[in-house]
Amino acid sequence: MSPLPATIPALVRTRVRAAVRRPSRLTPEESRARILLLRLCSLLLQYPDTELTASRPVLTATVEALPSSPAAEHLAAFTTWFTGQEPEALERHYVEMFDLRRKSSLYLTYYLHGDTRRRGMALLTLNQRYRAAGWDTDGGELPDHLPVVLEFAALAGPGGGEAPLRQHRRGLELIHRALTDADSPYRHVLAALLTLLPPPTEADRAALAQLVADGPPNEEVGLGPYGTYGDGEFAPPGTFVPPAPAPPTRVPPASASRTEGPR
Repeated sequence: MSPLPATIPALVRTRVRAAVRRPSRLTPEESRARILLLRLCSLLLQYPDTELTASRPVLTATVEALPSSPAAEHLAAFTTWFTGQEPEALERHYVEMFDLRRKSSLYLTYYLHGDTRRRGMALLTLNQRYRAAGWDTDGGELPDHLPVVLEFAALAGPGGGEAPLRQHRRGLELIHRALTDADSPYRHVLAALLTLLPPPTEADRAALAQLVADGPPNEEVGLGPYGTYGDGEFAPPGTFVPPAPAPPTRVPPASASRTEGPR
């Protein structure tokens, strides 16, 4: 019998890696719990406006009722802090973490493409994915805003719905690392989300290290119609001109106020 071609082991390894990273089949109960976890992450990563802070008792009770899991433990740690803060303190902390720091920005395509033409195309592709699934985001936020991506994942399911999360895992890891370095309780929400994704590969770890060292690609054109964010850790001061700020995913009541930082 002739020996197997030399390419077979590499092919087998590729298929094994793909199988490991492919979402496993879930029972109906597991699917419901996963959807709830994704929606909780989406809610807890939105701007803490009057409506959201008023919902803290319900959110805390929902997290406490989750089946035991690493994700549930992380969310419980976050809601313990979240419910104990004054609303104004929550608003200030959110703006500091997500509006004023590029390394913990919630706009996922930035980490993969930077402010380049490719990022503009990625935003359009993501919007097309939403529309193909019959979902309209109402234009309240950019399509790569993490709470929007999480809501789509909950609506569309672990296959195509969670594909954008898997694609941007390296960016999610970087956000988690930045929040951890800043000692922000929001690190628990990112940690909960990461437990729902396939484990990182060696390539992911290497790419993350390079992203930390070099920052995303830099090119100030090609983002229309979406625009760019403001300057921050990855860019020299004055490099980017911030656009008019978009409202949060959950549109706050007229009485709520938010001091936006550059994006």
